[in-house]
Amino acid sequence: MTHHNLFNALRQAFPSDLQDTAVETFTSSGQPLNYSWKDLDERSAQMANLLQGLNLPEGSRIAVQVEKSVEAMLLYLASLRAGFIFLPLNTAYQNAEIEYFVQNAEPAVFVCTPANLARIAPIAQQAGTQHVLTLGDDQSGTLLEQAAGCATTQTPVSKQPDDVAAILYTSGTTGRSKGAMLTHGNLQSNAVMLKDYWGWQRGDVLIHALPIFHVHGLFVAIHAALINGSKMIWMAKFDPKAVIAAMPRATVFMGVPTLYVRMLAEPMLTREQARHMRLFIAGSAPLLIETFQEWQERTGHTILERYGMSETIMLTSNPYAADARYGNQTTRRGGTVGFPLPEVQLRVVDDQGQPMPAGEIGNIQVKGPNVFKGYWRMPEKTKEEFTADGWFKTGDVGKIDASDYVTIVGRSKDLIISGGYNVYPAEIESYINDMPGVAESALVGVPHPDFGEVGVAVVIPKPGATLDGEQILNAIKGQLANFKVPKRCFIEQELPRNTMGKVQKNVLRESFKDMFSTAKP
Repeated sequence: MTHHNLFNALRQAFPSDLQDTAVETFTSSGQPLNYSWKDLDERSAQMANLLQGLNLPEGSRIAVQVEKSVEAMLLYLASLRAGFIFLPLNTAYQNAEIEYFVQNAEPAVFVCTPANLARIAPIAQQAGTQHVLTLGDDQSGTLLEQAAGCATTQTPVSKQPDDVAAILYTSGTTGRSKGAMLTHGNLQSNAVMLKDYWGWQRGDVLIHALPIFHVHGLFVAIHAALINGSKMIWMAKFDPKAVIAAMPRATVFMGVPTLYVRMLAEPMLTREQARHMRLFIAGSAPLLIETFQEWQERTGHTILERYGMSETIMLTSNPYAADARYGNQTTRRGGTVGFPLPEVQLRVVDDQGQPMPAGEIGNIQVKGPNVFKGYWRMPEKTKEEFTADGWFKTGDVGKIDASDYVTIVGRSKDLIISGGYNVYPAEIESYINDMPGVAESALVGVPHPDFGEVGVAVVIPKPGATLDGEQILNAIKGQLANFKVPKRCFIEQELPRNTMGKVQKNVLRESFKDMFSTAKP
């Protein structure tokens, strides 16, 4: 039987000298801390042995909601090694969200921070989770205590390409989150593809300043560094000054547009400071053309924009070097997401599924070895999201120009992408609509100079009720992750509607589009 465990592919790329530094970071108290490739191998082996020692059923889910740390990455590698399914959860999720995830995924193990144990344990145990462990960002917690007694060698469990490696929850337009099942084959194919397409080379060093609970930070960034045997400069949280200071010792940086905006606000960002860098990559949200151009002027580097999803990992990319498939074009065009990656097929169709001419806007559909297996325990929803001929309906709207560059123009499902995080209006609206005195609500995304987009809520009171926008926002803050909370909430007597009675969100977006504008008159 051929061995397809993703960990094997990553481990085979480790340098021959395992004593070399793999991760350079700092402790929570600010002290320098280095991990060798040997540390990554042995400590992930210990955690894998701990998980295997729990005698969990095959295919068990390992739910993880912890702060970013190297140990948290090692836990991910351990889950791969042990053959279980990794389930990362955003650290901002609150109780109501966690309750849904554990009831839906039924994880056998839940790993949380020591500070959250009292809050998480009852929720997890009520859903049938047998093991609740803790992991702090200061190398504390029961996970590491128990793993310390385990062997430092471990044989990765044999896996097939179609075996699920991870589940990432992505909310739907109905407000009900869906668990996208990504396989060992999905993740490995994308990692190998990006290593080649983005020109990874010996000696590359990645500045890792992204969260590790979603595709960008966990799969794209970590896999890229590991499968190239490249050192990571690991930052627990993004700090623009710290990232800029690290540039002379690094070659690659990946970030969401918000991070580039914040670095551009720092006077220390100069061409000289960025001279040693090879590649800056942006994704997870639209990059404003002003940011794209200002970065070119300040650093001499052209940001490479790309496009991906939780269900597909990376789909397209502006070229790093000449792309022979598209006339050896090398230009990285601001406002576009480049070409479909090798092995990825992408088409733009109308609502009837017919191909759209070059330059015409339509629905984006994709196919390839990176496209997910389906939604966890939602066979009907999975079937609904694929065409009869096997293409995945991304829900994104875009176009392909005459030079084959892909441009994303929006979401067919009203998705708001705020600071790189997905915000689904239906989910927030459902919470607002349940509040006393609320008849109806609508949430729209409007442009924001820092976050790209933010939510603005319009709430209609029931007859005789008196509502306060700030009170509504404060109530939401106690239930939902902060990035989902609208920036403003307005109380109105009615919503704009078309002749069919449907709320015209385009009218609302137009009304509020300049609310956060920094443009000078």
